[in-house]
Amino acid sequence: MRRILAVREELECFMAIAADFDISDPAMPVIAVALHDGHALRDELVPLFAISDADRLREEDPFTGRWTRICGNRIVVRTSRFEVDLNRPRDEAVYTVAEDAWGLRVWKETPQQAIVDRSLAAYDGFYNTLHGIFSAMRERWGKFFVFDLHAYNYRRAGPDGPPADPEGNPEVNIGTGMMDRARWAGVVDRFIADLRRADVLGRRLDVRENVKFYGKNLAQWTHANFPESGCVLAVEFKKFFMDEWSGQCDEKQAGAIAAALKFTIPGILDTLGHNPQSGK
Repeated sequence: MRRILAVREELECFMAIAADFDISDPAMPVIAVALHDGHALRDELVPLFAISDADRLREEDPFTGRWTRICGNRIVVRTSRFEVDLNRPRDEAVYTVAEDAWGLRVWKETPQQAIVDRSLAAYDGFYNTLHGIFSAMRERWGKFFVFDLHAYNYRRAGPDGPPADPEGNPEVNIGTGMMDRARWAGVVDRFIADLRRADVLGRRLDVRENVKFYGKNLAQWTHANFPESGCVLAVEFKKFFMDEWSGQCDEKQAGAIAAALKFTIPGILDTLGHNPQSGK
């Protein structure tokens, strides 16, 4: 665990990524990550952007960073995905054309390669640091679990338009398309079952697997680099806990989601073979 703590300086000094980073629970082989919580941009990009703050915010995942507080080990990225998207492959991580960004015009002009390269250097720094963290968790625990927390829009017809059909838009989409599903079946099945059982303001959540999203780069990268030790579940919440057009959060709903996620941790530890009482 000392190795995990030692990478904090690397994260703060080497990465050009704004992030809250905390590894404070050495007794827990679980980490929560919010890659798309951020809205910040480095100064040189601000005058180059054509996209408005409101349009950016609508496609980001605000409030997901709060959910990482369910455990002591957490990373919340404060840099906007519109600067560099850490959940896309490296060659797709900077949105250069509208097709990369849901049809939105991001730049006034195509960014110079030097601009793109600086964003990609931040991308590389993040994943280099993450490799150190996950290597230390593997060394300490053998197996570890990653909450990959996201939120998605379902009112793209506008604030007064109809919501997307619930049939294809579950309240919670669990993405397992980037993992060896058979290897991690025990963890995945237990997590889904427990999340479905959680009480969320007197009701149960609609939790389904691989309906709208399958997971992306964080999951793919982790399972490629730590195939026998790292289990990443991409957990996408429909934005029923907020108004995606105004950006206003329903605090009770958001808090209930956090409680539901925390409710799943004992089952995760159990299926990983970790006994919190013994520290093993």
